[in-house]
Amino acid sequence: MRISAHMVCTAVRDDIVSGALPPGSRLTEELLARRYGVSRVPVREALRTLESEGFVTTRRHAGACVAQPTEREAADLLDMRALLEPLGAARAAHRRTEAHLKVLRGLVRLGRQRTERGQLSDLRALGDWFHETLAQASGSPALETLLVQLRRKITWMYAVDQEDAPGAVERASVVWREHGAIVDALARRDAERARALAAAHVERAGAIRRAQRPVTVRTTKPAVNTARGPV
Repeated sequence: MRISAHMVCTAVRDDIVSGALPPGSRLTEELLARRYGVSRVPVREALRTLESEGFVTTRRHAGACVAQPTEREAADLLDMRALLEPLGAARAAHRRTEAHLKVLRGLVRLGRQRTERGQLSDLRALGDWFHETLAQASGSPALETLLVQLRRKITWMYAVDQEDAPGAVERASVVWREHGAIVDALARRDAERARALAAAHVERAGAIRRAQRPVTVRTTKPAVNTARGPV
């Protein structure tokens, strides 16, 4: 079966976000092709896509590397999310379907169950699914793409709570309670309440992130060669 550039892009992005490919590490086509069992052609296409998303940068004399954003760039992402996610929630209140509500309610139920049982390892994936569905419910493909990319990059740049960290269960309980309230507002098609709840949710999460030091950043931005030639 031929593996598409999209599949390779997803695999490389996941490895960058998880830290399997650390910031600053070189990304040669040959090594990545061996890593994912593909030819160099889909790898080259995947690297171009990831460079456009900001996960990869091309340096003069070094080739493609995992990006190392500045602290300002990391902080800007939090500000962008604070502006866009409430907009997405307000639009979702008008444009959501019953199918969206069914998925969102199911995710809230699972999130609460996992939290009550202390199964915190499942919560990141459930949270990603929740926010991606919420973005999809906005009915705006452009906004959905921006919100999904913002969340991925914020997850990548900032350390997340460890499952055994003090207060992790309590913080998770708050998160899923807020998620549930947003879904209730969507169900009532109350756009202003959905916007306000999403804004409060993002502000609380942003305050936690800002209290942390971004884990992927460097203090100065490296010189970038945007040439698209083979690496």
